[in-house]
Amino acid sequence: MPRSERQDDIDSVTPSDLAGRFRATRALTEALVAPLSDADATIQSMEDASPAKWHLAHTTWFWETFLLRDHVPAYCLLREDWPFLFNSYYETEGARIDRFSRGLLSRPTLADVLEWRAAVDDAMTPLLGDPALADLIALGIAHEQQHIELLLTDIKHALFQNPLGPAMWDGAPPPAAAAPAPMGWHEHPGGIAAAGHDGNGFSFDNEGPRHRVLIEPFALADRLVTNGEWDAFIADGGYNDARLWLADGWAWVQREKIAAPLYWREGDHFTHQGWQARDAHAPVTHISHFEADAYATWAGARLPTEFEWEAIAAAQDPAGGNQLDGAAPPLPNGQAGLFGDCWQFTRSAYLPYPGFRVAEGAVGEYNGKFMSGQVVLRGASCATVRGHSRASYRNFFYPHQRWQFTGLRLAKDIGA
Repeated sequence: MPRSERQDDIDSVTPSDLAGRFRATRALTEALVAPLSDADATIQSMEDASPAKWHLAHTTWFWETFLLRDHVPAYCLLREDWPFLFNSYYETEGARIDRFSRGLLSRPTLADVLEWRAAVDDAMTPLLGDPALADLIALGIAHEQQHIELLLTDIKHALFQNPLGPAMWDGAPPPAAAAPAPMGWHEHPGGIAAAGHDGNGFSFDNEGPRHRVLIEPFALADRLVTNGEWDAFIADGGYNDARLWLADGWAWVQREKIAAPLYWREGDHFTHQGWQARDAHAPVTHISHFEADAYATWAGARLPTEFEWEAIAAAQDPAGGNQLDGAAPPLPNGQAGLFGDCWQFTRSAYLPYPGFRVAEGAVGEYNGKFMSGQVVLRGASCATVRGHSRASYRNFFYPHQRWQFTGLRLAKDIGA
């Protein structure tokens, strides 16, 4: 798909449109792995990441299991033993391979997985127009879009392990970002606000129920923190000043010897196009929640709560900004708006909303069981399929994780 084409917002897709949405998403996944060899697609660099081939297979397992197996009486699995390989964390679906063993799967080959994908896509065709399955199909599309982003970030981390710094895509890097304006602020008077998805269109279960929250007067920065600003934090001893850090964060910095964002090396950073000169004007990415919080403290500000972020984002276009439109290298460039470039850390713990109930069946394992020990991020990144996110969207990671395109937007209290 050309970079200039935009995918439709899933919130506006009707059941009759899902066939096109399904095919576009499946095609994008495969276009993204086109530059990879079988070996590239098989390696696994850490337990948090998965091989590109596994992402291709797991998303296919999802369609075959929850749509074809469960809703086509005569359907037979292509391979009875593959669910053991490609189930992720669904306990109700039985035993599965250990997570950090996914990179040991030299077989099935990449070609085998692509052949399976084609067979499943063909078998899905009669189901795509069934209104009774529209909600489940929409979930499957959103699920595969999540794995598109994970595929991109996971292969970046895998290629980073290679001392040669290989590029996934060749070609000239994009032009440098424009110098950012001085940081401005979106001010909010506070009050009682509604948070969570309003029920119109698709959403994940963790986005609801919609409920009331009390917000004190605050301001949210009108742009992201840049690489150049992060350089100033480093130069001022930010990674060496325990006063700036949460206790767990300081222990992590000391234990892991953290001194810069992930993928930084002197004036360069590692990208999907290999090692490139780092753009001082582009948003900083690949930082942990610990780092984001320390920077905010150093800057005399703080991280926003997820509800503050949502209150400002409700008036903005979630399909705007620098997001993924096709098979091309994702890279933050500092476009305007709250969405795009990088996921933004909040200071909010990932917890259930009042009245949250886990859905019945295997899909009930999708989000709810992870509501412990993680923090919420909002927005979208340069690797997020355009149209996938929305103001109520809740991404979540553990505080130390930073292989995703994660960055920060400052907030501050206003008024007495």
